[in-house]
Amino acid sequence: MTPFRNRLTHALPLALGLALAGACLNVQAQVPNYSDLQAAVETWARAAVASNVAASGTAVRTEVTVGGIDGRLKLAPCGNVEAYLPVGLRLWGKTRVGVRCMDGMVRWNVTMPATVKALGTAWVVKNPVASGAVIGPTDMVETEVDWAEEVSPVLTDRSAWVGQVATRQLGTGQTLRQGMVKPAQVFQAGAQVRVVAQGPGFSISSDAQALSAGILGQPARVRMDNGRVATGVVMDVHTVRIDL
Repeated sequence: MTPFRNRLTHALPLALGLALAGACLNVQAQVPNYSDLQAAVETWARAAVASNVAASGTAVRTEVTVGGIDGRLKLAPCGNVEAYLPVGLRLWGKTRVGVRCMDGMVRWNVTMPATVKALGTAWVVKNPVASGAVIGPTDMVETEVDWAEEVSPVLTDRSAWVGQVATRQLGTGQTLRQGMVKPAQVFQAGAQVRVVAQGPGFSISSDAQALSAGILGQPARVRMDNGRVATGVVMDVHTVRIDL
């Protein structure tokens, strides 16, 4: 099955952030062995991540590690230990997972550190790009990175960044993510542009004057030769499209 890849890959971290039902762990009804508890929680976390990645259809391979419980804690015997994802947290990047006693004289509840890596193809800065500069097709290289290293989604589609403007200084080796690029301004207010009005089965073009700056893919206001003011979508340095 061909993996689904979109311009801004946001479905995966969203899926991994969904509330997960608690899962009972196979731990003996006595004072929990911390090593066994850690291994059981890690197995649960790996299964949860694998299930969500499969459901999202995203082309990544995952690595999940769970840290140990603070050895200074003294957990009481428990007949039913459950792993869960605390409210507000996601199985993505550096996070924490919860473990709680559901059947014991003392109902304890602790959290354990966890790290989820999602290794997949994305675009990485090859040549440094100054803030405000237009990104060219040779400025990036496609390689495998950890999508979960930061919260912001990676850009997986080439068309999402070629010709866009860097919103900050981009250094070599930096993974390109949402928020690092924005559409380029292609004309200023007052510029002469060509308006293409399209409707079912026809297309009309005429000259107009831009009343606002033109940013690729964004709305811009124009004044037609007859004085009428309209709003259309900026297509390139000379063209504004109006759908009728």
